Amino acid sequence: MKIRESLEEREKRILSPYASLSMNSKGRERQEQDCDIRPCYQRDRDRILYSKSFRRLKDKTQVFLTPDGDHYRTRMTHTLEVAQNARTIARALALNEDLAEAIAFGHDLGHTPFGHAGERALNSVCPFGFKHNEQSLRTVELLEKEGQGLNLTIEVRDGIVNHEMNTLPHTLEGKIVRLSDKIAYIHHDMDDAIRGGILKEGDVPEYITSVIGTTNGQWLDYFIHDIVVNSMDKDDVKMSDEGYQALHDIRSFMFANVYTNPIAKGEEGKAVELIRILYKHYMEHFELLPEYLKALMDKGEPREKLVCDYISSMTDRFAIAKFEEYFIPKSWNVL
Repeated sequence: MKIRESLEEREKRILSPYASLSMNSKGRERQEQDCDIRPCYQRDRDRILYSKSFRRLKDKTQVFLTPDGDHYRTRMTHTLEVAQNARTIARALALNEDLAEAIAFGHDLGHTPFGHAGERALNSVCPFGFKHNEQSLRTVELLEKEGQGLNLTIEVRDGIVNHEMNTLPHTLEGKIVRLSDKIAYIHHDMDDAIRGGILKEGDVPEYITSVIGTTNGQWLDYFIHDIVVNSMDKDDVKMSDEGYQALHDIRSFMFANVYTNPIAKGEEGKAVELIRILYKHYMEHFELLPEYLKALMDKGEPREKLVCDYISSMTDRFAIAKFEEYFIPKSWNVL
């Protein structure tokens, strides 16, 4: 049975000459037998999808901390929307959809509880610093599967660690995810802000809406079309100058009116202190960490990084539960 080989040949026939072909992957850190059905990037996508760190995304903050409502985004739904944007763009450009989706699924695996507030907290207390994109890479390379890692391909790992705007992936599919991430959070964070009464669509300045449209759906459509039109048949994934400026302008508007809004972010100070206190507690009580993390210290991993590994893996709910367990007194009762 040569299903994988036939799928790899189909990629070669139908994809763009600029696409990352599965058969040309630079491979994995640890050599292993190929799957007889799935090309390597599809296999990576599946490994991420079935991982514990992926499942935990459902209870991690996107923008609003533990929101009281069923329709606000979580880090999981953000990831799915990034993946959908990436697949749409990759398909239109005849690039490798499996690679784009694998990178999208993995790009935020290292995110902390309480979103960027948790990231800032760990970055402020850990002497090695803390960045969620680097932690996402560490998650798939080292932490998943009780310290074994997922052994993903070089191309997927490159796209995961380089999805931030100040970095640049080496594949076009990675570049797609890098832009899809920003488009996704602008779209859904605005939608959540409107749902939460923080903003109205009409609050966006006219100099922005005259370019990208007046509704949230039009904005998403504009940015995806801009990328596709300006990247078609090119060895690059990029936006027009006008589109890139509009993306910058709407991001700046969101930072000013949502991401730093005292109503939307009023609880973040508490979340930051909670993370800092947990970090100090685990540094002093390292024995509380899971056995596989303690074993990694014996292999030379610094205690500070391992404490960050544990805290960043927590969901919002689990971090709060651990804080309550350690620091909130319980009622005394006689058995």
